[in-house]
Amino acid sequence: MAKSISGALSSALLNGAVDTPEKAVNKNVSSLLPNAQQIGWIAGALAGLMTESGKLGFIGGMELDTTKGKIAGFEEAAKYVGEKEGKEIELLNVPYANSFSDAPKGKEFATELISQGADVFFGDASAVDSGAREAIDAANAASGSVKVYDIAQPADILGQNECIICSQVTDNSAMVVASMEAVENGTFGGEVLYGTLQNGTLSAGALSGLVPADVQEKYLGCIEEMKADTFMK
Repeated sequence: MAKSISGALSSALLNGAVDTPEKAVNKNVSSLLPNAQQIGWIAGALAGLMTESGKLGFIGGMELDTTKGKIAGFEEAAKYVGEKEGKEIELLNVPYANSFSDAPKGKEFATELISQGADVFFGDASAVDSGAREAIDAANAASGSVKVYDIAQPADILGQNECIICSQVTDNSAMVVASMEAVENGTFGGEVLYGTLQNGTLSAGALSGLVPADVQEKYLGCIEEMKADTFMK
């Protein structure tokens, strides 16, 4: 997407870095980024409600700033919600695969985290996450019941694996709409435009029947608080 401003060309980079606009030679590049903290919140709130062990697992692909933001949001939301439920929450040490395609590494990481007591997972590692779900499904099959869960992203893939209880969903088209509005307002170019719950970029997907009705109600209440900017306040 591009537009002309005072003879210069302004453009938008989807999933660019926070410092992309500053690094642009003419300061005419906008970066479109999903809000990493809110992505973490969406998963973390449900993790805090669903964990029985109090131990959570997160698997990273590459050690990116956006991934670190998701981890921070995941941990703080889980601890906040868990405390309200009388739980002590611990996020186990986060392993990085240094890859987005190494599914066997995801399986290895998840198996180790399960052995440490993790019972709810979230990740930011694409195919690595798929490998993790294989390990989670195998652990559940071995135990005879589904007691270890996964929260997916960035698409709603409920039903793909038995362990998936919800997905954090990102709609990039909403960020494109936000950038078009900035064009119309004459403010487009050289800024970071965040995709949020408030502008419709981020949302929580469908919930699995494994999530009890009372937990679903509490979780959806958390999502509404996030939209109203009252969560953790």
